[in-house]
Amino acid sequence: MSVDTSVDLGGIALRNPVLTASGTFGYGTEFAPFLDLTRIGGFVAKSLTLAPRSGNLPTRIHETASGMLNAIGLENVGVEAFVAEKLPQIPSGVPVVASIFGTAPAEYAEVCKRLSGVPQVAGIEINASCPHVKAGGIEFGQNPELLAGLVRECRGATALPLLVKLSPNVTSIAEMARVAEGEGADALALINTLQALEVDVETRRPVLRNVLGGLSGPAILPVALRMVFQASQAVKIPLCGIGGIMSGTDAVKFLLCGATAVQVGTASYLDPAAAGRVAEGLESYCRRHGVAAVRDLVGALELP
Repeated sequence: MSVDTSVDLGGIALRNPVLTASGTFGYGTEFAPFLDLTRIGGFVAKSLTLAPRSGNLPTRIHETASGMLNAIGLENVGVEAFVAEKLPQIPSGVPVVASIFGTAPAEYAEVCKRLSGVPQVAGIEINASCPHVKAGGIEFGQNPELLAGLVRECRGATALPLLVKLSPNVTSIAEMARVAEGEGADALALINTLQALEVDVETRRPVLRNVLGGLSGPAILPVALRMVFQASQAVKIPLCGIGGIMSGTDAVKFLLCGATAVQVGTASYLDPAAAGRVAEGLESYCRRHGVAAVRDLVGALELP
């Protein structure tokens, strides 16, 4: 049977619900030898700052049980180089969501302005929740007033669809979801990595130079599902689920819990073509279960 895999993520039209997560897929071009980008819905580029950023000192990535710990520190080429050098290399017709970061709302807003009107930038994801930088990031994601001010500033700077990436390191994900929706977010992306620590007992030192990092991978999938479900009960705007997705079956779980789309992250480190496999697995599930349109799965979780 034929399956309609198209979805609308807050004004971003996707051929299928599978995107790649920011920070795990570079600028898209690095994966060209392994994955035809037209097999997936689109991708979220590495977080961009106003000026180039070098990130944290190594060691800044470490494999953990069922996951990965990272403290890259948002190293990137800067928004101007992205627009001039990276974006033109992306195949035509592939939706690109630009992730943005700053240490103050005005800085975020300026990056928004420089991306507005740029062909092929289909939307902007506000990274309001990075857990391993010294300023900005998680500060916005944990404080409702700061998050509200950040989203408001960005909303006033661009007409592009805005996704707000929420932090899991909060007391109430529903409250933060409502704050972002109230200030004009078109969609929410959740969750970002869980703040975590790992220790080398031989040296008695943290494994990461930054001490704390962000935990991702299959270990966080149940937490991400819970938060997507809770956010879906709190807001009306669409959600993009993130956290430990390794297969089409994992993607189905997120849709059932209320996500309209998903992002594949850590899986791409193990298999550069993982996002394509997830998209194909999702479509295969729909065929096996007689689901005519992928969007019919959204929020279809049957509760006891």
